[in-house]
Amino acid sequence: MNIEERATVNPSQYAEEHIRTYLASNGRDVDHPAGDRLILLYTTGRNSGEIRRVPLGSFPDGENLVVIGSNAGRPKEPEWYLNLVASHRVWVRKQDDFYEAEASVLPSEERHVFWDHLTTQMPMFVEYQEKAGRELPLIRLTRISS
Repeated sequence: MNIEERATVNPSQYAEEHIRTYLASNGRDVDHPAGDRLILLYTTGRNSGEIRRVPLGSFPDGENLVVIGSNAGRPKEPEWYLNLVASHRVWVRKQDDFYEAEASVLPSEERHVFWDHLTTQMPMFVEYQEKAGRELPLIRLTRISS
């Protein structure tokens, strides 16, 4: 059974609707604030061991992608972030490109540079960070397989 077949249904109806639309159209017909930057990120549940899938906006970083652990400005980190901290091995679907990746949290100095670039494109993340009361982590997704 492949990763896609093993992925569990997202408990958020909002997220699951975006996932279904994304899969049905290979990410080409999405109604999401991230638009064509939307990806599906697959992590391994740190307690369950199940494959979890979440739609996320992404930002290009050379050959890599960067995602943000905003949790829409909630004080707690998103579950997918806690999962990838426990296991850095993840999978990424960007339209019809599906690959294994290594997730790494950007170090502080690098984060600040990328944060300025990111927030000029999507200023809502400044509000999310203020609302959350925590520094929102930026995570680089580096392809490790084709």
